[in-house]
Amino acid sequence: MPTEEIRVCGTVQGVGFRPTVYRLAKACGLRGDVCNDGEGVLIRVFGSEEAITEFVARLQTECPPLARINQLTRIISESELKFDNFVISTSVSNAIKTEITPDAATCLQCQQEIFDPFSRFFRYPFTNCTHCGPRLSIIRAIPYDRCNTSMSAFVVCSECGKEYHDVENRRFHAQPVACHVCGPAAWLERADGKSVTASMFSMLDDVDAVCTLLQKGEIVAIKGLGGIHLACDATQETVVEKLRQRKKRYHKPFALMARNIEIIEQYCIVNAKEKELLTSSAAPIVLLQASDKKQLALSVALGQNTLGFMLPYTPLHHLILRRMNCPIVLTSGNLADEPQCIDNDEARKKLGTIADYFLFHNREIINRVDDSVVRVVADEVQTIRRARGYAPASISLPSGFQNVPPILAMGSELKNTFCLLREGKAILSQHLGDLENAAAFNAYQENLNLYLNLFEHQPEIIAIDKHPEYLSSKLGKEIADTNQIKVYPVQHHHAHIAACMAENEIPLDSPPVLGIALDGLGYGDDGTFWGGEFLLADYQKFKRLATFKSVAMIGGEQAIYQPWRNTYAHLLAANLWDDCEEKYSDLEIFKFLKNKPLKLINQLIDKGINSPPASSVGRLFDAVAGAIGIYRDECSYEGQAAIAMEAIVDVNSLNNDKESLIYPFSFSFSDSIYCIDPRPMWQALLDDLQQQIPQPVIAAKFHKGLANAIVEMVKHLSQQNLINQVALTGGVFQNCILLEQVSKRLETLGIKVLTHSLVPANDGGLSLGQAVIAAAQLIHES
Repeated sequence: MPTEEIRVCGTVQGVGFRPTVYRLAKACGLRGDVCNDGEGVLIRVFGSEEAITEFVARLQTECPPLARINQLTRIISESELKFDNFVISTSVSNAIKTEITPDAATCLQCQQEIFDPFSRFFRYPFTNCTHCGPRLSIIRAIPYDRCNTSMSAFVVCSECGKEYHDVENRRFHAQPVACHVCGPAAWLERADGKSVTASMFSMLDDVDAVCTLLQKGEIVAIKGLGGIHLACDATQETVVEKLRQRKKRYHKPFALMARNIEIIEQYCIVNAKEKELLTSSAAPIVLLQASDKKQLALSVALGQNTLGFMLPYTPLHHLILRRMNCPIVLTSGNLADEPQCIDNDEARKKLGTIADYFLFHNREIINRVDDSVVRVVADEVQTIRRARGYAPASISLPSGFQNVPPILAMGSELKNTFCLLREGKAILSQHLGDLENAAAFNAYQENLNLYLNLFEHQPEIIAIDKHPEYLSSKLGKEIADTNQIKVYPVQHHHAHIAACMAENEIPLDSPPVLGIALDGLGYGDDGTFWGGEFLLADYQKFKRLATFKSVAMIGGEQAIYQPWRNTYAHLLAANLWDDCEEKYSDLEIFKFLKNKPLKLINQLIDKGINSPPASSVGRLFDAVAGAIGIYRDECSYEGQAAIAMEAIVDVNSLNNDKESLIYPFSFSFSDSIYCIDPRPMWQALLDDLQQQIPQPVIAAKFHKGLANAIVEMVKHLSQQNLINQVALTGGVFQNCILLEQVSKRLETLGIKVLTHSLVPANDGGLSLGQAVIAAAQLIHES
C-alpha cells in the first residue's frame, strides 16, 4: 500500500484544520500524522490508494469554516510510515510560507455558551474555539501555536486542557482556549481614578455594568480584539456630541454596533447581501441606507444618508449589548487622526479626558487591527477599509506572477497599507491610516517590521509611489539603500489601475485595459498633480490618453479642506469670473467669494506660489459642493463635501433621462492628449443657481453630467484604441451614484467593466498595484 505526503497551503493554521484532517483520516482508515509548519500543513498517510483519494476529496469538501485551501499537492513516498494509528504531531519550524488567519467573529456555538447558565463559559468574555476568536491581533510568530501568541501568558487549566486534547471537541488544538479559571479577565475602572464599587450598579459583573453606564449617558472606553473603542448610547444627542468634542472628531460619521439585525433594521434598510456581510465571520462595518423609521442622535452621521453598522464580533460585545435595546456608537479609541490605542496604560494617558470609564482586560493586543468597512453597490461588495476579518488573508494573483521574487510595496501617504508579494500571492496589510500623523507613521514602521519577521519576507525589490515627499516612499528608499536592492518608483494612478486589474484576475500577458482613475491627487509623470486620468495600461507600462482640465489648488493642501478655494479656481479657469460680476452678482456664492482676499489669491495663482495645477476630480466635486453651499467654508476631512453632496442627490432627477437634467461638459485635443473641460457645466450650474433650482436637483445633474462625460470619452478612446475592458478606480469611484451611472452606461455599450471588491478603490489598495507593476517590470527586464 502507498505512503503519501500531502502538502496543504493556504489559511490552514488556527482554524481547526488539523482536527479535521485527524477526523477524516480516522474515518478513511488511514495511518500517519499531521503537523503545522512554516509552509502550512504537512500530512503523511499510509493506506490504500482508494482510501487516500477519498480522504483528499473529503478534505476539500469538508474544510473547516475559516480555512481556505490554496494549493494541495500529493507526493508518493518511498519510505513506509511506522505508525499504528493517526496522530497530530508537534509543529515544525522552517521557512515561513503559510498564511495568518484574520480575526474571526464569535461563532454561534460560542454565543450560545456564554449565555447558557449551565456552561462553564457562561458570561466569559474571551470564549473562543477553532471556528472563531483572535488570530492576527494576538500573534507574534508563525507557526500559530499558543507559545507564539499573547495567550502564552495564561496557563491552560485542566478542563480547558481536556477540551484542547479531545479530538471530538471543537476546541481541539484551539490555541487561545481559555475560561474563567485560567484565561484573561476584564475589569472596570473610572477615568478619574476613583474606585468602582459593586453597589454602584448591582450588576452581574463589570462587563454587564458597562451596559448600565451606556444607558445612563456615560462614555466608556472598551478594550476589544484589535484595539480600544469609545462607546456611548447612539440615541442620546448630548453624549454623542460630548464624545465628538472630547475626541476632536467634529464631523466624520461614527461607527455603530447593535445587538442584532432586528435593531439595525429599525434604523436602516438591509438587503440580503448586507445581512450576509453583517453576520459573516469578518463582521465588518457595513454602510447601510438610513430609513425613516427611527432616528439616531443627529450627531452620529452629519450630512450622511448612510449609517455604518456592525454586529457584536466578540463575546465581550455580546455580553455588553445583551440588555441594550438601541445601537451604540463604537468608534476608535484615539484622538483625531492618531492610531487606535491598544495598551491599557496608553489608553489611561490618551483617553482619560475623553472616556468616563474604562473596561480593560489583561490579554495583550500584539497587532492593532481597525474595523473593516464595506458597502454593497449593485449587489457587489465594495471594500472601503480592509482590516479586521479580512487582513492579512492573501490575494491570489493572476497567471504570470507565480515565479516572481519577493517584493515589498510601500503604499501611499493616506489610507496606507503595504504589500508583500511572492510566489503568486499578495499579502496586504491591514489599514494603517494617514502617515502624515507622526504616531501613525511610527505604527506603520512597527507593523512593517512585524510582517517582514512574521512571514520571513526578505524583499529583493522595493516598490514606492513616485511622489518624492511621501514618507512611505522615503522609507522605501532607505530600506533599499540599506539592503542594496533596487527601487521601482510607480506612478500613483497606474498603481490604482493595476490593483483593479490584479484583483479581477487579468493575466500578466493580457492586452492593455483603459483605466479611469479619479481621485484627490497623485504625482504625475510630468511633475504635476493628476487626479482625473484615462490611461491605456497593462501591468508594465501606461499611456495617458485623456485627462480632466487642470485647475489650481489654491493654497495647496488647504484646498482639500476649504471647498470655496476650488470653486473660485474653477470659475477662474472657466473664464466665468467676469460673468459672475456682471450676471450673477446676486448669487450667494459670488457674495461669499468677494469677501475673500481675491487680489492676493490671484497673485498666488499667477506666480504659481503654493497653487499647483491638478486634474483632480475630487477637487471638482469639492468645487461644485462649495458653489451650491455644502460645507463651502470648511471641511474637517477630505471628501466631506463630496460625500454630503452625494447624500442629497434627488432620485427623481437622477432617474429622469431628459437632456435638460444632465450638465454638459466639453472636449478638446492638444499636445497629443484629450481633455474634459467642465466650463459648460459651470455655466449651466450658475444659471440654475440664479433660477434657484434646489441643491438636490443640481447635485443630480452634476453626477449625471460627469458620468455622461466619462462615458463619451470612453466611447471615443475605445474606437481609437480597440478597448473592450475598462477599469474604474480611485477614491472618487467610492461614490455609489457615479460608479453605478458609469458602469451601467459602459455595459450597455458592450464594454466589460472592472471594479474593486477585494481591495479599496482608494489609496488603501495602492500597494497591491505597486507590487504587481514592479513584478511585471522585473519580468520584462529579465
